[in-house]
Amino acid sequence: MMATTHVFAGLALVAPVAYLAPELSGPLAVGAIAGGIAPDLDLPFSHRRTFHFPVAGVAPALGAVALAALSPSAVTASLAAFVAAAWLHAASDALGGGPEMDPWQNRTERAVYDHVRGRWIRPRRWIRYDGAPEDAVLATTLAVPALLVFDGWVSAAILGGLAVSLVYALLRRRLIHWTAEWEWLE
Repeated sequence: MMATTHVFAGLALVAPVAYLAPELSGPLAVGAIAGGIAPDLDLPFSHRRTFHFPVAGVAPALGAVALAALSPSAVTASLAAFVAAAWLHAASDALGGGPEMDPWQNRTERAVYDHVRGRWIRPRRWIRYDGAPEDAVLATTLAVPALLVFDGWVSAAILGGLAVSLVYALLRRRLIHWTAEWEWLE
């Protein structure tokens, strides 16, 4: 999935809390956006293994959410949003294709690494590849709850992210021909 889809998923996850506690909407948005992006900072390393924790990330996410519920503050809300969005990103990567530049070729059965079991989780390919038409639809759908709840800079960021997502989805299959194969992404 596109990074923006992961960000919108994180924002959709925290939108109900931001609606009920508008004083925490800023910290929740910052945490969700950063957490939606953070796992992909492993691109130069072992992508979808180094910073992706689809199974091991559940406990820290639940712990951070419990801490925020027991002691609500800007810091705990942002931390909970970050950890929960990062876990959601890692877990949902199994729903897509592999991490290669041309995942529509289905060259690998490695979607995301499970550190608990010490093996790769196979790709489900419900979202065939990042930027696939169904990814654009999912990104747009996930952006709606956040657009209804957040305003100001968050809404502007969401609208900008949607524009980037749609352009990327239109060009995604062509990008592989315009760029060299980046072996470090695999």
